[in-house]
Order: sequence, then C-alpha cells, then structure tokens
Amino acid sequence: VQLQASGGGSVQAGGSLRLSCAASGRTLAGYEMGWFRQAPGKEREFVAASWWTGTSTSYADSVKGRFTISRDNAKNTVYLQMNGLKAEDTAVYFCAASAFLGTVVTGQVDYWGKGTLVTVSS
Repeated sequence: VQLQASGGGSVQAGGSLRLSCAASGRTLAGYEMGWFRQAPGKEREFVAASWWTGTSTSYADSVKGRFTISRDNAKNTVYLQMNGLKAEDTAVYFCAASAFLGTVVTGQVDYWGKGTLVTVSS
C-alpha cells in the first residue's frame, strides 16, 4: 500500500484545513487508518484513527472535538477535518495504515505515508 497525504498549508489560528490521504496498491477495506503528527523538535504522536467500517474511531485528547477523521473506501481515501486550529497544531501530518483494529493508536503501523505540513499562525 502506498499512501500519499495532501492538503496541508498555512492557516491562521481558529481556521480549518482538511487533509486527505489517498491510497494506491490495494483497497483500504479491512485496514485501520490513522493520522499522526510530528512538531519541530518533538516525537511523532498519534492524532486519530478509524477502522475501515468507520464505526470505530479514536482521537488524541488534544484534538477531540476539533478534528474529525473520516474515510471513503470507494475512493480509497481517508480525511482529517481540522477545525479550530491552534498554533500548537503546527506539525507535519502523516497518514498510516494497519491491518489490525486498535493498533494504529499504539503506533503499530504497517504502512506510512509521506507527510504534509500544517502551519498555524497565532
């Protein structure tokens, strides 16, 4: 599976962005998909995850209520809608895929995509 994230950019605090992660090579059906981020000088951290049915999602406490993960299996694409952005959301965002439910949140990922940069100015 090849994953390609896009949609990053610069936005002012309080603004919104929607990231997309398009997969190629095989269908995302059966995979748990997720988003991680890495801020300058910090370790990569979990942001959100969604089982392939979309019925099981999880979020980092820091983004709950502001970010929403969704997926369109027909388009082989996962999205991260980010609202109410804060300066501390500035990071490179990565999408990831795992064949097992509940593993993305622990970082047990089978596939990583290249990141997309999100910059939030205060």
